[in-house]
Amino acid sequence: MSMTLPPRSAVAPQHTWNAESVFATPADWDTEFDAVTVALSALAAYKGRLAEGPNVLAGFVAEHEALARRVAKLNFYATMSAAVDTTDQSAASRSVRAGGLASQFAAAVAFAEPELLALGMRTLRAWIASEPRLAIYAHYAEDLLRQAPHVRSAEVEEVLGLAADAFRGPTQIHAMLSNADMQFPDAVAEDDSTLTVAQGTLRRILTGPDRAARRSAYESYTGEYLAHKNTLAVTLLTSVKQDVFSARVRGFESALHAALFPHNIPVEVFHNLIDTFRRHLPIWHRYWAVRRRTLGVDALYPYDIWAPLGRPAHPVSFEQAVAWIGEALAPLGDAYVTTLTRGCLEQRWVDRAPNQGKRQGAFSFGTYDTYPFIMMSYADDVFSMSTLAHELGHSLHSHYSTRSQPWVYSRYSLFLAEVASNFNQAMLRNYLLRTQDDPLLQRALIEEAMSNFHRYFFIMPTLARFELEVHTRVEQGRGLGADDLIALCADLFAEGYGEEMEFEREREGITWATFQHLYVAYYPYQYATGIAGAHALAAQVLDGDPGAAEHYLGFLKAGASAYALDVLRAAGVDLSHPEPVEAAFKVMAGYVDRLEELTAG
Repeated sequence: MSMTLPPRSAVAPQHTWNAESVFATPADWDTEFDAVTVALSALAAYKGRLAEGPNVLAGFVAEHEALARRVAKLNFYATMSAAVDTTDQSAASRSVRAGGLASQFAAAVAFAEPELLALGMRTLRAWIASEPRLAIYAHYAEDLLRQAPHVRSAEVEEVLGLAADAFRGPTQIHAMLSNADMQFPDAVAEDDSTLTVAQGTLRRILTGPDRAARRSAYESYTGEYLAHKNTLAVTLLTSVKQDVFSARVRGFESALHAALFPHNIPVEVFHNLIDTFRRHLPIWHRYWAVRRRTLGVDALYPYDIWAPLGRPAHPVSFEQAVAWIGEALAPLGDAYVTTLTRGCLEQRWVDRAPNQGKRQGAFSFGTYDTYPFIMMSYADDVFSMSTLAHELGHSLHSHYSTRSQPWVYSRYSLFLAEVASNFNQAMLRNYLLRTQDDPLLQRALIEEAMSNFHRYFFIMPTLARFELEVHTRVEQGRGLGADDLIALCADLFAEGYGEEMEFEREREGITWATFQHLYVAYYPYQYATGIAGAHALAAQVLDGDPGAAEHYLGFLKAGASAYALDVLRAAGVDLSHPEPVEAAFKVMAGYVDRLEELTAG
């Protein structure tokens, strides 16, 4: 039977995000866009004047925040509209316009930090102490002082701000190529029926029982990326060169140092993660062996990684998923659960229906002045339930952060983001494994757990190793092409698979091209540190440690009011050392043990 996707116009409104809560109509977005464009000129009146006194500085800060929030809201609406239907040309146009506006805004305020640094910290601290409207900026000012060696002149900062829009090019090219222009051949199932391969359907096929369909879909997907390998290589390498350029302009030792510096993360955290990952690769080799034996195949291939290890569990409706997630998170209190439930069932936070043109993956996204929305394609199974729990972790993090912090501290760092999302998943698995006796569901939960660990503790550390090597080669002036990237990626996966996995080097080596995460410098490693921190915090709550739930809610509320590592330390976990990563690998090893027991005989 053929698997097809409906056009966006056929999706029931209750299954879509509440766009009208952001802007009632696209025309209202246009009106606000024009108004903000005009309002930007008001910021120019402050250029060269911030040294006049705390009153002038407070006025600038207020206007800066008000415009920043309006720009962010415009950008969010445009980005979300384009993501749920990449074939919508009007949405794509708004997204481009919003990106340009964000660049104009960055350029318009570029004078501020150089002028603040020119004041000197003694003056700045005195003004903050004397002017109530500036009091909340104490941590911001101290952090600005820390960053002073890498802040350039007002003229250079303005140029960097203006360049921001052009620097988004590689990301936008990758997104449009992957989500709009690529046409994947249909997969052919064992019974010769066809299934549509798209970003929104691939996961469903790869988690299905039909091995012929899985192989065909995998070959269709990787084949299309391989057909564009040269374009994708140039696109990625352009992004990497931009990272290197920005790092050098700001005087950083490397792009790695530049990426970790803004949130005060020592580079040792990155290297500790990579070293710990490599030491624990034998756990992955054991898992591949368990999976191969359970599937009863002579050789395991990458398209078997998500294959069900028996009869599928009963379907999990969206409503059931919301109920179970709420029950699992009950230790955090009624307010947390009520907010989560209302967001899903009443306020339409979740755009959940698969449709033609919907971009790949899932994400949570919002602004200080909107709901924390979720884009995903829900498929009535355990995997979708877990994805929903994950994204709700992000959304509740945003909810608590924006309601507990002033705007300047409301956006938590990427280093913290994956903690909240994986915390929800850890709590959900624990709850269902304790309360649901259905052996099919039990096995499905373990399979989902291992699938999640595969993404966070296998794929992402492997991509982190890949991007470190690519950035290093670019920094050294060494040439790279598509085949070099494919060979490097294939070598890294070969190490991770060991002797238990067969694979075609080109098809597995093109994996780098399928991940937009690589267009944010040194983003992937934070998935692994995130899942480690999440399991450490979940263990404290589940063990009933005194104050654990309150400490976790404090973590959600902290936003960026302190450095990321300090926020986590206050909650009870220290990711500056490898111990939490080691502990998470023990959790994963326990899942492998349990899976082996469930599938024995």
